[in-house]
Amino acid sequence: MRFEVFGKPDCAMCQSTKDKLTHLLTKGQAADAIGLAFVDMNSIQGRAEGAFYDVRHVPTTLLWSDDEEPLARWEGCIPPSAEIKTFLSDVRQVSAV
Repeated sequence: MRFEVFGKPDCAMCQSTKDKLTHLLTKGQAADAIGLAFVDMNSIQGRAEGAFYDVRHVPTTLLWSDDEEPLARWEGCIPPSAEIKTFLSDVRQVSAV
């Protein structure tokens, strides 16, 4: 599983999204199991990738399964902690089996 944050380096909400996800992954001891990537929408490559995934607002956060299937999408906002924690608890339950 991995999070992909589409944003801009000078965007406060984008930075808050990255910081929040980093904190929750570390706190939930899932940083090794769940990846986190930032896509810079100021770069040509970032804009191309954003267009491919129909990103219209920053930040946009996508959560992908290990099979590259989309699990969740948050646009123009910081993902709610409760929703993130639900996904993290699902990962811990699977890895405990």
